[in-house]
Parts: sequence; C-alpha cells; structure tokens
Amino acid sequence: MDFLLGAVGDSPFSFWLAVALFVIDFSVRVIAIIVVPRNRRPTSGMAWLLAIFFIPYVGIILFLIIGSRRLPRSRRRKQDEINRLITEATTGSDRLSDQRHAPPWLASIATLGRNLGALPLTGGNGATLFTEYKETINSMADAVRSAERYVHVQFYILAYDPTTEVFFEAMKDAVDRGIPVRVLLDHVASLRSPGYKRTRQKLEDIGVEYALMLPVRPFRGEYQRPDLRNHRKILVVDGTVGFMGSQNLIDSSYNKRSNRRRGLHWQDLMVRLEGPIVSGLNAIFLGDWFSETDEVLVNWVSDIQHAEHVNNLDCQAVPSGPGFAGENNLQMFLALLYNASNRISITSPYFVPDESIMYAIKAATNRGVAVELFVSEVGDQAVVYHAQRSYYEDLLKAGVRIFMYRPPYILHSKHFSIDDRVAVVGSSNMDMRSFSLNMEVSMMVHGKSFVDDLRLVEDGYRANSRELTLEEWRKQPIRSTMLDNLARLTSALQ
Repeated sequence: MDFLLGAVGDSPFSFWLAVALFVIDFSVRVIAIIVVPRNRRPTSGMAWLLAIFFIPYVGIILFLIIGSRRLPRSRRRKQDEINRLITEATTGSDRLSDQRHAPPWLASIATLGRNLGALPLTGGNGATLFTEYKETINSMADAVRSAERYVHVQFYILAYDPTTEVFFEAMKDAVDRGIPVRVLLDHVASLRSPGYKRTRQKLEDIGVEYALMLPVRPFRGEYQRPDLRNHRKILVVDGTVGFMGSQNLIDSSYNKRSNRRRGLHWQDLMVRLEGPIVSGLNAIFLGDWFSETDEVLVNWVSDIQHAEHVNNLDCQAVPSGPGFAGENNLQMFLALLYNASNRISITSPYFVPDESIMYAIKAATNRGVAVELFVSEVGDQAVVYHAQRSYYEDLLKAGVRIFMYRPPYILHSKHFSIDDRVAVVGSSNMDMRSFSLNMEVSMMVHGKSFVDDLRLVEDGYRANSRELTLEEWRKQPIRSTMLDNLARLTSALQ
C-alpha cells in the first residue's frame, strides 16, 4: 500500500479513492479470468485477457460490446424452431444418386451435416458454375424473369448500381406480373456500401417485400453484437432454380473510390442449381425471413416433397453461424479434410484458420496428400490480409503450395475440393470470423463431374497466379513480419 500513499500524498479522500480504484481494478481482473475464457477458444480467451490486462478500460468496453458471440435468445429459439420444422419436413428424403462410387466416409459426413444444420444430403441435382461477374448477374436476372410463383433474394451486400440494374429490373418485372418477391440484405454490410439509401428507395419503388438482416438499431430495440453478420448469398426462384456462392449483388469494384483508384475487381464463384437442393436453400432463406419478420412461410415443404430429379449430383446445404450451438462449417470442413486421401485444393480470400484447421492440413500433407491454397496477392482488408500472411511460412514448411492470384483482382471465391469426387462451395471463408461470427451457407457436393468442372476453375486461378516459395517468403522485411504477427493476435479477439 506504500505506493498508494506516495501517489496520493496526505489527503485521506485521495487515499481511499486510490484504494477503491485499486480494489475495482483487481476485482475486474479476477472476474475477467473467470468469465472471459469460459466456452471460448484458448487463443481467443488469451487475446481478450491480454487486452483487458494491458488496456483495461478500452479492453473491458470492447469485450462488453463484441465479447459475446451469441445471438439474442429470441433469435436462437427461432433457429431451433426452424431446424425442427426442416427435420420433420425432410424425414426420409436422404438419398444418394450413385452409392457405388461414393467414398465410404460420405454417409457419415452427410449425417454430420444433417445433425448440425437439419438439411439432408439429396441426390438428383444439377449444377452449373459461373465465374464471370456480369454473366452471373445476368443469369440470375434471367431466372427471376422466368418466375411463376415466387422469388427469394438474400445477399450480404445488395446495391442498386449500373451493374445490378438488370437484376433490379427483373425483380420489377416479376412484381408487375404479380409474383411475390422477398428480399433480405444485411443491414450493416449494405449500410457501409455506397448508395445504401438509393438501394432501399429502389426496393420500395419496385414494390418488393424486404427486410434488413441482423439490424443494429438500438433506438428501435434491435441490437446484438454489431459484427455478427449474415454473410449468406442465396437466390431461389419457384423452388426449382437456385443460386448460391460467394458473389454479392453489387458492382465488382464494390463502388468504392479506393478500389477504383487501385483498379481492383472481385473474382467470384456462383453455382446455379436445380433439383431437391434448391428447396434446401429456400428453407435457409425462409428461416432467416422468419427471424427478421416473424412471418412463417410454408411453401418450401411441398417443394421438398415434389422436387424433380434433374441430374446425378448429391448435394447438402449446411447453414452455420451464431444461431447454432456449434460451429457447423468448421466441423464439416475438418471432417472432410481428415478424410482426404489424394488431393486438397482450397480457395479462400480470407484464410485465417484456427489451430484445428492447421492441424488438419498438416496431417494431410504428412500422410502424402497434395495440398494447394489459392489466395489473393493483394488484400482489400489490411488487418485480415496481414493476419493471413502470418500463416504462410508454417504452411510452406508443411508442404502446402500457395498460389497468389494476381492483381488487379481480389480472388473472392470460397470453395475447396477433396480428392476427385467431393467439393464444398458457398459463402464461408476459412477464417475464424466465418466459423464463429458470420451466418454462412456451405454446400457439399458429391459428383465427379462437378469436381472436374471445379478443377477447370482452379486451373484458371493457377494460370493467373504466381506460386509463393519458402525461399521468397524468408526474404520478407522485419516490418512486414511484425505487422503480420500483430494482425494475427488481433484476429483472435472473437
């Protein structure tokens, strides 16, 4: 206590104030040790404790704002109700198109996905890959123009601009024909994009029903951790045609001056789907619609029961996010990585894995599996870009080949393939944000023809990339290493 006396002098009030502050500070640190690590990854818990101990007031405020990864209880109850309805409606619909050529572990992975996200693995699906940005938007607009029953649109970022105008006009055409068009857009992500007010005005002018996903409007009683976001990209038309993948509904420059100044454009992958899987995507949309509007729509039940088989692909949609008890996408990704026997090819714009993913990749290379990773050579988000770079040396030492997609493109596609028959595509990155904080949708596909098509896409990436070597990486300047390691530490604040 002597240091307190020296600090405050002879004033009794000052002395007892200092004592009170000391007791409060000590109590906060003890409580933090009890509360912070609970049900949290060790790395994340340690990062939060360091923040609270070294910058106590800022650290505590940040923890109170973004320390909880859970959605409000009412939203979690809605997700449980949706899962129950989906499970009841899809009982008995699990099936494979060709069990003779399925890897022996596929059934157990499908069971995992079913238990996590409620949706079954269904056969009889067809899929077409789209890699050209404007072609994808035009194809989605064509699908909307063909609608006869309903249109469901869900995008993390949705903006009205010259590139997306064709899609908005297609929605207007559908509304004018009396077709219900429902739109979901993430509140914070769209709000941060240029032209947000113009976009909402256009939706109102068209006459679509729309709702904001995970709105952060405290004065209206709408609040949760502000960086818990709905990152899904889904389009469903009549329950027969669907799109899902990585592309947002916005210009490939994201309409930002900084991107245009650098000449940056986003390279994405979307999948056009037909068959029973479309009703699964629709169930995910309607679950989110129920969460935001309290409106229950049941047309997807008949869609599941009467879906036509159009091809021989087996598909399973797996939703994930803080509305679920576990990290659904992480669990499925790990199970697939551990079952690879020949080749793993990963494409992720934001590759900031947790320890479990790194161990799975190292286990794969140690048992002789060829592993390659496609990332962008330049980044659009400085902290994530440097956090990602902090893993390169460890990956290269493990034998992973890293291909860096050349500028001015940001490789934004999100997919990976296992051997020659199974692949995963969707909205989920291989990073801790997508595993813990974002609501995502991933689709597992079993079918050699699909993986062959995805290999052609990867060949295109490789042709437009340069391979990073361990020798080159070791020449990185110290300042870059420091930035990378610092960003890696901050990425653990989940």
